[in-house]
Amino acid sequence: MPAVIDYYFAPHSPWTYLGHDRFAAIAAKAGAQVRVLPVDLGRVMSVSGGLPLAQRPAQRKAYRLLELRRFSQWLGKPMNVEPRHFPVPPDDAARLIIAADLHHGTEAALRLAGGVMAAVWQHERDISDAATLADLAREAGLPPELPEQSRGAQVQACYDHNTQAAIDLGLFGAPTYVLDGEMFWGQDRLDFLQRKLDNHPNQGA
Repeated sequence: MPAVIDYYFAPHSPWTYLGHDRFAAIAAKAGAQVRVLPVDLGRVMSVSGGLPLAQRPAQRKAYRLLELRRFSQWLGKPMNVEPRHFPVPPDDAARLIIAADLHHGTEAALRLAGGVMAAVWQHERDISDAATLADLAREAGLPPELPEQSRGAQVQACYDHNTQAAIDLGLFGAPTYVLDGEMFWGQDRLDFLQRKLDNHPNQGA
């Protein structure tokens, strides 16, 4: 059986954007199964002591921008660290990714998630806008009915379940990768995740 990685994230998270392609490549190389789990990060932070960006002290806001620029340059990942459409409500985008996973599988969901994140952090697009989300689904090769499917009760139930599971596990930020019960918070912990995968008992099985 392949290793299973639970991938908890929010589609408007800059750190998830910075790590998304690398994470997908690491998982694919290891032959790991990824469970794509968008969460309501506001709910997670409300019970874990985190503050929304607008409520953080000026010193933390300034250092956040420095770190985003630093990682963007280091990773060679183009990024506008102060995009026009951030923050915006991410819930519809999260539900669209969940719908892609439910109806078209993990690869489609990861592809769409990458497109959604790039829309915010690279292309100055508004992921809270229904027309933009429909365009992003189409650009990811997904059918035109996906936005309608994303508004169904099953998708909302998955979104709620993902969020509660994250809270129950003690998660407090995005992205968080969980392998065999071990948590790796942040794209800057992907080296540690890769090491664990390299030594996983099912590696190469």
